[in-house]
Amino acid sequence: MVSSDSDGPVDLGQLRTFLAVHRTGSFTAAAGDLGVSQPTVTGQVRALENRLGRQLFERMPRGAAATAAADELAAQVAAPLDELAAVTERRLGALSEPVQLAGPAELLCARALPALAPLVSDGLRLRVTTGLADELLDGLRLRVTTGLADELLDGLRAARYDLVLSSIRPRGRSVIATPLVDEEFVLVASPERAGRLERVDPAALAGVPLLAYAEDLPIVRRYWRHVFGRRLTGQAAVVVPDLRGLLAATAAGAGITVLPRYLCADELDSGALVPLLEPEDPPFNTIYLAERPGAPERPAVTRTRDHLLDVAGSW
Repeated sequence: MVSSDSDGPVDLGQLRTFLAVHRTGSFTAAAGDLGVSQPTVTGQVRALENRLGRQLFERMPRGAAATAAADELAAQVAAPLDELAAVTERRLGALSEPVQLAGPAELLCARALPALAPLVSDGLRLRVTTGLADELLDGLRLRVTTGLADELLDGLRAARYDLVLSSIRPRGRSVIATPLVDEEFVLVASPERAGRLERVDPAALAGVPLLAYAEDLPIVRRYWRHVFGRRLTGQAAVVVPDLRGLLAATAAGAGITVLPRYLCADELDSGALVPLLEPEDPPFNTIYLAERPGAPERPAVTRTRDHLLDVAGSW
């Protein structure tokens, strides 16, 4: 235990809080990591500074800058505290803090969650509620949250999530992003709808209902620009904020849409959907696995990350 200028050892909880602030560079992010309020973090760090008789952080407009005394203290306590945390997590099992995983609903449901199925023999349990899924991975719960990339990445920076599957590449040093998988986009329709088309080009498709997950048709617009070299000017006939809903509506003959191939692979194989084009250079989008640099190393987070990186090659 680190000694202080006062009698007795420094409080272990204060050291944990100090290390969280030192690693995240933020009192707010440290509070999220620790599951406590920011005033609690501020109070514990101030108490530690008073006890040691040293300033540990300079309060900045955004975040906290570590002093030389803080760097020296972190070098002394980081390894022992990490080892203690690892031992505690292994022993607590189901009582350990859950891993927070977030990403696009479709990718999570169609790929990420099924990829965890082989771990059932290790104690994996699945609980699905509206927008959330709670799982037990070797006695450690895994909570899954769905949402849009920008919102989820903001949540990652604020330490609300441990890992995020992102359809956009995060910018800045506050997030580390590892390419996970490339998703190919395909223009699809039902067999009946496709049979009515004499050809597939912007002019022929001008009167066909477009299905999209947002009013500005982001995926469809990108497909038009990449494949046809044209700007899409039409409006969506159907908007469903879930690609799985678009798949169902398209298979029912409501119109045409653009989907990731992984999501509609079964329907393409069965003939429930048909590709209207098979361009030599289809549009692709990279999915990234994002995490915070300097976050405390946790075995459950590491295992979840490594497993997703390993299985994504088969997606």
